[in-house]
Amino acid sequence: MEGQEYLNQISANNRPTQKPRKNLFSSKFFLVGIIGLAVLIFIIIIGAILSGSKTDEKSLDYALKLHLDNTEAIVKEYQSSIKSSKLRSNSASLQSVLSTTSSNLTDYLTAKYNFKNDKEIDKKLVEEATLAKDDLNSELFEAKINGILDRIFAHKMAYEISMIKAEEAKINKVTKSTDLQAILNQSTDSLTTLEDEFNNFSETN
Repeated sequence: MEGQEYLNQISANNRPTQKPRKNLFSSKFFLVGIIGLAVLIFIIIIGAILSGSKTDEKSLDYALKLHLDNTEAIVKEYQSSIKSSKLRSNSASLQSVLSTTSSNLTDYLTAKYNFKNDKEIDKKLVEEATLAKDDLNSELFEAKINGILDRIFAHKMAYEISMIKAEEAKINKVTKSTDLQAILNQSTDSLTTLEDEFNNFSETN
């Protein structure tokens, strides 16, 4: 029995020791692959952002044009119904600024994107702009029949100006065109003065 135990001990000592299995996650190839994948994802994201900015600029330009044109149409429609001579004067000035900016922007869009008419603009943008115009028209019409058009008109125009300025600022951040920036800056400067006039309007003045 002692001899058998001795043989078993010798046999155990001569067995090759099993090497510990390598963990897949500690493999150099795995780590290199993970890093490579992360870099690839980063490049794809950056590319999407850059390409998206170009597309967004065009959409923003078109959206601004629609907003300018629709607001001008609303101003023109209610201009003659405004009682305050000062408010009518500011309204006429606003219509002029909107018309000039839209005309200059249209020239830029024609040169940049070969723009011809509003039918080329994405239907979703047109629908959103039309809905906003209809809502504004509805509120002003109600104010008109209730005899409070001047006050509501001044409030709404101040709001529309602030929204248009925000759109212009957004475009200014993404565009590299100095021509477009000049158009936007001129418009924003003119609108800022008028915004103060509409915000400070009082029917008692």
